[in-house]
Amino acid sequence: MESVDYHQAVALLRWQIELGATEAISDVPVNRYEVPASLEKPKSAAAQSTPGGSDRGGGDAVAEASRIAAAAQTLEALQEAISTFEHCELKRGARRMVFADGTPGARLMIVGEAPGRDEDREGRPFAGQAGQLLDKMLAAINMGRDHPEAPVYLATVLPWRPPQDRDPRPEEIAMMKPFLMRHIALAKPEVLVLAGNGALQVLLGKRGIARLRGQWTKADGIPALPMFHPAYLLRSPEFKRETWVDLLTLKARLAHG
Repeated sequence: MESVDYHQAVALLRWQIELGATEAISDVPVNRYEVPASLEKPKSAAAQSTPGGSDRGGGDAVAEASRIAAAAQTLEALQEAISTFEHCELKRGARRMVFADGTPGARLMIVGEAPGRDEDREGRPFAGQAGQLLDKMLAAINMGRDHPEAPVYLATVLPWRPPQDRDPRPEEIAMMKPFLMRHIALAKPEVLVLAGNGALQVLLGKRGIARLRGQWTKADGIPALPMFHPAYLLRSPEFKRETWVDLLTLKARLAHG
């Protein structure tokens, strides 16, 4: 049998899920009525804590992240602080850290979901085909990452790619959110675009991008517009019409300050 590499296997799995597959069937039958001889006892909190007494999913790591993030006075210092933060396990499985792209200080900042394969490979947010689509979307309203008159600044909710592109875990979000909030504070955008459910979840504590897209809200006191992530539009191009309306809404908001 021809071997399949990791990325091909993930693509095949996603394709099967989109077709409606809900359960994996093993080659060997499993007796689900069989009672195991013994059940593994849950580990105590002390056993689950990390070496040095800091629980990576607990308050110690979040408190340290908050302290380190608050100490960063520039975007460069924040990037360095994130790169040396050792409490998030995602860092150990990622190829590169994804910090930002575009023009710092731009009026518009777009926050995307956790990095995927292309972002992990290139070390920048909104890479690959999704990034190319985003660039076309922005160009349609005379904006761009490095546009001389209407630049855009880009970031992601997490700096490292979760394994197999799974959803970020609550403890990972809690641990890395102080860095994201400091990132926004230092970038000082006038308007935020929350691209996809991942950005909604982290910045607004909500999900349901299809329901919330196009409705202005605020994130950390900054006007924010939820929109479909360009990667979602590649899978579901029928929603491009709604996205075009959102882009016009965004353009009008920026034009009127």
